[in-house]
Amino acid sequence: MTYLDLKGRNKSEGFQRTTERSCGYVIDVCGDKPLNEYTKGDANAFRDALIKRGLAGSSITRIIGSVRSMFNFVTSEEGLSLTNPFSNIYYDRTAGVSDRVPIPVDYIQKIQQQCFDLDDEIRWLVALVSDTGMRLAEAAGLLRDDFETDGDGQLVVNITPHPWRRLKTKRSERIVPLVGASEWAAKRVLDQRQPGEFAFSRYNRTSSTNANAASAGLNKWLKPIAPKGASMHSFRHSMRDRLRAVECPSDIVDQIGGWQTEGVGQGYGKGYPVSVLSKWLSEVVLEGGIKVRR
Repeated sequence: MTYLDLKGRNKSEGFQRTTERSCGYVIDVCGDKPLNEYTKGDANAFRDALIKRGLAGSSITRIIGSVRSMFNFVTSEEGLSLTNPFSNIYYDRTAGVSDRVPIPVDYIQKIQQQCFDLDDEIRWLVALVSDTGMRLAEAAGLLRDDFETDGDGQLVVNITPHPWRRLKTKRSERIVPLVGASEWAAKRVLDQRQPGEFAFSRYNRTSSTNANAASAGLNKWLKPIAPKGASMHSFRHSMRDRLRAVECPSDIVDQIGGWQTEGVGQGYGKGYPVSVLSKWLSEVVLEGGIKVRR
């Protein structure tokens, strides 16, 4: 396949699986045809089949977007002048999409206390995410060597791309100070592992980080002790709310979480130093009154 041969170089197995799955959906519904034979009717039938599967609007958007990109790329490579039938397809993008539920601070305290009490690799991962707002995949794919102490004695984590775990955006590459439960978790990881090993080996036994397994397992554990509808990703929403609560400037919030900051000026400079980020994250932990076991 032209798209995989050219765009799939140095990409993860997940990229190949996602591409093949999206193509498979099209072929199942519309047949395997030359590009110039696909019609708007085919594209609409493809959409209807995805809706019939009961997929959420966000999942349909992702699949159609993948197919649209592949169609555009291959027509360009082949020198074809075609209108992409998979563009401008109408459907309800909000269908089946629930609002993300942040986890209130009192629940976070209880969850972190259980992490301290159970004190195992799974709970270290939960604790690490709980006081950093990292994406679960970012945390699950860390190496032990990604943790370090800076010149001021602050324990930090370097979130960088790895062959087994890529980052969502360029802004996702960042340094995050570790305070509160996340500092405790990092120290537990460092106490138990040898240099060069994965921080969370159970999710890195193949060539790519199994973030889906981490999500399924941890969400199952969280369900009885977290608010209804909350998940591991809710810690990320909670961190944004917790930073707002201490009146942290929005560009610092974005740097801590690896969120995209709007404006041309945000592309200049190296961002805030670790000491500034640490100050605000420490404010968050103190505001919540979360006591960390030493």
